[in-house]
Amino acid sequence: MAFSAEPAAEEAEEEALPPVTGPGEVTAEEWRRWGTSSPLPAAVAAVVGELLEMEAEAGQKMRFGGVGSKIKGDFKDMEDKKHRAVYQTLADSDKKLQYFSARQIACRLLGSRGYLCQKCWLPMEDCMCAKLGSCNLWQGIRFWLYMHPKDFLRQNNTGKLLWQVFGIQAAPLCLFGIQEHEDIMWDAFQRSGKGKVSFLYPNKSTTPMSVKDLKFDGLNLSCDHPEEDVKDEPFNFVLLDGTWSNSAALYRRLKERWTAIWGEEDIPCISLSTLSASVMHKLRPQPAWDRTCTAAAASGLLWELDMRSELGAFELGKQAEAVECSLDVLLDALTARRLRLGRSITRKQRHNRNCI
Repeated sequence: MAFSAEPAAEEAEEEALPPVTGPGEVTAEEWRRWGTSSPLPAAVAAVVGELLEMEAEAGQKMRFGGVGSKIKGDFKDMEDKKHRAVYQTLADSDKKLQYFSARQIACRLLGSRGYLCQKCWLPMEDCMCAKLGSCNLWQGIRFWLYMHPKDFLRQNNTGKLLWQVFGIQAAPLCLFGIQEHEDIMWDAFQRSGKGKVSFLYPNKSTTPMSVKDLKFDGLNLSCDHPEEDVKDEPFNFVLLDGTWSNSAALYRRLKERWTAIWGEEDIPCISLSTLSASVMHKLRPQPAWDRTCTAAAASGLLWELDMRSELGAFELGKQAEAVECSLDVLLDALTARRLRLGRSITRKQRHNRNCI
């Protein structure tokens, strides 16, 4: 079964956002409030600076709207010419990717100021933070949210729920194309060793694996002292967090880095053997019935880990239930918002029997 990616963006109703009213440059503290413990990426800071400089020269406030906080109005044409000119000067494909990602993230940061809650990524009037519960993730594992920049600060993104429930250390965010983020993630993989890394992206390994095939070598699985269950580094699970079309780019970049570090073409991907449709399917259908959202994939993984007898003491089932509860809260918040704005709460069916 396929999982670990968000469906295509069909929330495209235009929604005008207020003019940028923030204090100017994005600070390290403001950056961390959006759900990361990393330093502010240099490329993102540079693009923010360029946008603010252009705004000052133009003598008009930037305006954003629609999915992804896109720049609107006359300023859009000016910025478009500017970023295309910069893009043409970048001969290296990796530099182009980094600039693309930084620009996407910078626009979302500036366009969301004073509009989205920095914790739940919903409009302030729809903030769901008070309804979300927290839970400790078993220290023997860590989730990595490898997120496409077009999903960053997206209201119906479900990957954000993992660090809202488990905390940013247990479920850190890694943004695709952001060098600092990717280096932090791969440094953690190298500390753990390649035997403690798995990617939730099915049908890609030469020898497909399931949760039953995972080996938790180097972890103390004694039930006598479950709070002392970790020896050295945790097992790393990577969830590809983006639309189904964008997840292919995420996978290729992961594979390139894996091969560069460990010299192997085949990266360790796992599939879940039991996976039901996410509750989010009611509002935002997947391209096929056997696909689900990122948070539901994480919950499914936790349930299958809980079925392994040697992990029974770590209450992974309760941790899975915490993720499922957070999905219910997100669905309720998004549904209530759509009803208040007079929008439909059902989405166009997009199932394709030929999807893999």
